[in-house]
Amino acid sequence: MSEYKKGSQKLLNAWAFYDWANSVYTLTIASSIFPIFYSALFASQLEKTVTAFGMVFKSTALITYVTAFTFLMVAVLSPILSGIADYVGNKKNFMKFFCYVGGAGCIGLYWFSIEPHRIHLSLLFYFMGLIGYWGSLVFYNSYLPDIAYPEQQDRVSAKGFSLGYAGSVILLIFNLAMVMYPNWFGFDTSISNTLLEYGTEAEISEALKTAKNKASFEAMKISFITVGIWWILFSQYTFYVLPNGVKKGGKVTKDVVFNGLRELREVWRQLKQNLSLKRYLVAFFVFSMAVQTIMLVAVYFGEEEIAWGDSDAKTFGLIVSILVIQVVAILGAILTSRASSKFGNIKTLIVINFFWMGLCFYAYFMETPMQFYIAAGFVGLVMGGVQALARSTYSKFLPETEDTTSYFSFYDVAEKIGIVIGMGIFATIDQVTGSMRNAILFLVIFFIVGIILLFRVPKSQLKNNA
Repeated sequence: MSEYKKGSQKLLNAWAFYDWANSVYTLTIASSIFPIFYSALFASQLEKTVTAFGMVFKSTALITYVTAFTFLMVAVLSPILSGIADYVGNKKNFMKFFCYVGGAGCIGLYWFSIEPHRIHLSLLFYFMGLIGYWGSLVFYNSYLPDIAYPEQQDRVSAKGFSLGYAGSVILLIFNLAMVMYPNWFGFDTSISNTLLEYGTEAEISEALKTAKNKASFEAMKISFITVGIWWILFSQYTFYVLPNGVKKGGKVTKDVVFNGLRELREVWRQLKQNLSLKRYLVAFFVFSMAVQTIMLVAVYFGEEEIAWGDSDAKTFGLIVSILVIQVVAILGAILTSRASSKFGNIKTLIVINFFWMGLCFYAYFMETPMQFYIAAGFVGLVMGGVQALARSTYSKFLPETEDTTSYFSFYDVAEKIGIVIGMGIFATIDQVTGSMRNAILFLVIFFIVGIILLFRVPKSQLKNNA
């Protein structure tokens, strides 16, 4: 048990510092360098297909299916594991387990290959990184009411976000420098002396470009190792300071294992008596599956559908786009907060859904890097506020109850299942039609339905100008 009391600054700082440790996964691997690396594996292929699980997949469809499966696992396991962790009082051990699984998965990506005899192990490493991140996040978030008083929670949560943004950007810039200028970091970009002496200018130029591309590819693989080491290393401070948890019982029985699922079922039963909350949650489920899908596939879309010119321009352009989204998201969160205060949460969410719908139409037609940068800016603008606003709106519809944990667990599971459905539909359309443009356009339907459902949310049980 930690020696630090609830609300102490050291305890709050240690909790927030885990964001510094784990956010490098989302920015470097999930959002930027891994999608570029994954695409580079198929550079020599015309159709970009891969054989896995006895089937032939389009490259982007396969990684989308694996991502959807991972979120399904998180949705199923998180309420079960959370219930066990709370009962036996060892949530820190669960958090450690997922952290180390995720970190090991990141390191394992160094050996990622699409060769038939290695593809399944490669996808396992990808799965480990993804489930490690989201699995540890379940327990990380559950610590907040344990270590901070209500009046401290908003501030320490924001501090975690800030630390995560700072840490992930620092490592991303370092990794970007490795990829763009591999010779600075000792990667071999040389060519043979024979070619230098007897080759034509065009042959030498092509050979130098090929050598640099190979070095950049190796730098990408090294960047995965840096993410895994960073994540595991910096999390140690958090694990050293955080308490294990409050023990509520001894032996883990069948009842304890399935207690979390029973709590979710009880929330579902209570939803039938709360029309406003039920209708809002259905609306959230529909538009969230589209929002989350877009955010998870954006870089893959940009890599495949945008005419960047050459590999260097593509790598630099995609990572700059991710940074643009991150920076603009801060402004978006501020603007969304102000808009919701003035016009109400539901009206603001409706407007944001219209923005997302417009972005889907825009994405279907965009082809140039500049158009992608513009889209990235607008994605950041609406991404920065929609998740926070959706969650705070949900809290305003909750009935007067002390059991908010079960309600938010239900919310999280609904969000994850929405991601599974959204990613599954996106991957299927991509696989069948051979185009991510068709898949992104199909998501417009979810925003239209989400808008209609938001208009149907009754206003009778709103709290605090929702």
